[in-house]
Amino acid sequence: MARPQRPRITPIAGPILGEFLVGISVGMVVLWMASQISDAAAGAFGMSQQVLEALFVLFRVLALGVGVTITQALGGRREDAARRTALVGLGGCTWVGTVAALWLLLFGDWTLAVLNAPPAVESLAGHYLPLLAVAALLEAYNLVMASILRAHLHARDTLVVMLVMHATHLALALPLMLGLGEWDGLGLSGNAVALTVSRAVGVALHLWFWRRRMNLVPGPHDWWRCPANALMPVLRIGVPGASLDIAYRLAFLMSLSAAAKLGVAALATQAYVLQTLRFVLLVSLAIGWACEIMVGHLVGAGKFRAAHLLVRKGWRNGLAASGAMALVAAACAPWIMRAFTRDPAVIHAAQTLLWISIALETGRVANLVVFGALRSTGDVIFPVSAAIASIVLVLGVGSVVLGQRYGLVGIWIAYIADEWIRGAIMFRRWETHGWVGHAREIHQRIRSPGVESRY
Repeated sequence: MARPQRPRITPIAGPILGEFLVGISVGMVVLWMASQISDAAAGAFGMSQQVLEALFVLFRVLALGVGVTITQALGGRREDAARRTALVGLGGCTWVGTVAALWLLLFGDWTLAVLNAPPAVESLAGHYLPLLAVAALLEAYNLVMASILRAHLHARDTLVVMLVMHATHLALALPLMLGLGEWDGLGLSGNAVALTVSRAVGVALHLWFWRRRMNLVPGPHDWWRCPANALMPVLRIGVPGASLDIAYRLAFLMSLSAAAKLGVAALATQAYVLQTLRFVLLVSLAIGWACEIMVGHLVGAGKFRAAHLLVRKGWRNGLAASGAMALVAAACAPWIMRAFTRDPAVIHAAQTLLWISIALETGRVANLVVFGALRSTGDVIFPVSAAIASIVLVLGVGSVVLGQRYGLVGIWIAYIADEWIRGAIMFRRWETHGWVGHAREIHQRIRSPGVESRY
């Protein structure tokens, strides 16, 4: 008798890794272009990116909830429920994307003031943020539509979308930001234009793949309609997970404010290091997303032991990859930083932070890999509740207190402590099988004849 085939995350993780690599590379190139304008422009770009990341939490409520709900439905062979959930997610995008766009238009200056942006940075970012409003709405559609494609195991298609979208972004950003010939360009405003056009291209491609792969063509009402009864399974997954993301983003903004108080050089240093670290966490992030997708399918099918072994292997692989890449980044720091700045003080500070970041990135692995798997099993309340205390007290308050005493190094110490505390909580929860009861409940609900009404 043939042995059952083990679930594999490589076919999913590979394309996701490609997506992240392309996206982060584009972010690095845009940061480099901003640094060619000035350190203040680089700081403004970095701070604006963090504001966008905070607003994108709204989109992740839908992307996470829709993605997990669809994987569970598909694992239980309930394609109709998955289809309805996809359309509900699309309608929700319009509402949350509009909220984010209005925030950028109306409250951008207030946000920068709260973050203690230095005057040179505030002047640039204050003009730049409102220009990102339409791009933010389009990004909401792209994030959720990509999540739905991945949940259907079409990860290669989302990679194609991201390649075309980011290629469009770069092709437009270079001349629009830095100019062409005797034209000086638009600076950061040029990136806003390039971002908006590229995200519109992404939405068009996602719609094409929806029709081709899932035979799903949204009607006009699907772009704004999201009935409460159909939205509830999505919110049960998305809201607890997003509450953790909200707490993290608010705490991280506290650390950003602490760095801003140290001056333009410190803010630029932080932006350069954080952008570099995005490459370090690539593999673990891809493994984490792939594990979340596959665990959702396995829970829907009732294969709990296979899910447990899959996540264990993902955590081990992520730990090895993150540790090795963090070491390489630290060793190459002098050369990496010279691509952005010639200021020896900034280069030295960045090199110090990257060596410290070896501890940061290895601690982050469990949060990237295990937490997503817990969410796919329906076990979200305990992990979120346990982690929020660390985020608020260690990451938020700790970065402010330690930043005042030890500068950027103090802020990084707070980052490291928070990641290791939360990672230990997540890993212990998984190893002690605290998630199994939730997974069984979801499996039974999917198999229940009366489940239709809940979707």
